[in-house]
Amino acid sequence: MSDDAAVAGSPDAPDDSPGSGRDRLSRWRLVLGGHDADGISTGEGVPVQLSEDDVRRDQALEELYGEGSNRRGGLGSSSPRVARWLGDIRGYFPSSVVQVMQADAMDRLGLRQLLLEPEMLRTVQPDIGLVSTLVGLGRVIPEESRETARSVIRQVTKELEERLRAKTIQAVSGALNRSARTRRPRHRDIDWNRTIAANLKHYQPEYRTVVPERLHGHARRSTEIQREIILCIDQSGSMAESVVYSSVFGAVLSSLKSVSTRLVVFDTEVVDLTEDLDDPVDVLFGVQLGGGTDINRALAYCQDQITKPAETILVLISDLYEGGIAEEMLRRAASIVGGGTTMVALLALSDSGHPSFDSSHAAALAGIGVPAFACTPDLFPDMMAAAIERRDVSEWAASQDIPTSHEN
Repeated sequence: MSDDAAVAGSPDAPDDSPGSGRDRLSRWRLVLGGHDADGISTGEGVPVQLSEDDVRRDQALEELYGEGSNRRGGLGSSSPRVARWLGDIRGYFPSSVVQVMQADAMDRLGLRQLLLEPEMLRTVQPDIGLVSTLVGLGRVIPEESRETARSVIRQVTKELEERLRAKTIQAVSGALNRSARTRRPRHRDIDWNRTIAANLKHYQPEYRTVVPERLHGHARRSTEIQREIILCIDQSGSMAESVVYSSVFGAVLSSLKSVSTRLVVFDTEVVDLTEDLDDPVDVLFGVQLGGGTDINRALAYCQDQITKPAETILVLISDLYEGGIAEEMLRRAASIVGGGTTMVALLALSDSGHPSFDSSHAAALAGIGVPAFACTPDLFPDMMAAAIERRDVSEWAASQDIPTSHEN
């Protein structure tokens, strides 16, 4: 049985599934599968008896992880049977376990191909892994299944946007406000609390007032574009989860009036999806995962879009496996940074752990002032805030215990 199967029935894991009163022996019985060789019995040598619900759990685990399931039978031959199985696991296991089992079913049960059927799409539990798979299937999804696929993707991206929106807006707006402070504000833009705190040493007892030497406030106007952000996203197959999160963050950032956001995806071609930024689903259906990678070509396009280098932040989201001429890619990046643009390379924007990436290219980018590291979605807003405030993003990453390229 795979490690993922052990997760699904681990006797030591917190049990938040239905029927959580089963004892430790029952959990071991579910983990080991119930064959004669598992040796699970009571102290009197009587085989462990499972409850009715646990019998159904056992059957669901057996069909996925049993000896006959791995591409040699199991559920792969019957779409209705797979649909029933998907419904069963949602009733018998907690959401986190269902996601693990669905991911395993992609390969073991041929579920990836079955997802092209609308009936099957209505059965699965939507999650980031499923959306990544659907994005990977892309244009091979039949027309009759596309609307169902869109609804699945919309449900997940909406949940992600609700989770990430508040923190992103707070972090980015706060950074914009801090970066716009001035000591020569107009009267209506004076920050009186900061001004008084900074000038307490100039308190005049006889007048019972503070005579400020310096004023603190904001020089911005609410309608002014303060930063231009370009998200440049590698759409090679390994970047699927990063593409999903990038589309959500792009939608959130584009809703801020003080920020101009552009979203560009690339393989060997470059596609500008900025016009679709108000809807992450449209962005994801405009992505074609797979194919080659030409980072230099993508950076050349993005460089042409930069009109105010000092106010621009270019975020390259890529594993840096360059299929073009690496030296040109590095020269292009050096030119962008040399022109005054803040550039960051995210090796992944996901929760999937340590990514695979080209370490030599990451180190070379770091050497020309482009910090390269993987970032989780929860840390992305703070990373953007550091870039907006023109802080050293490498130092910010170190403060978060994020390994940067020269440490990987």
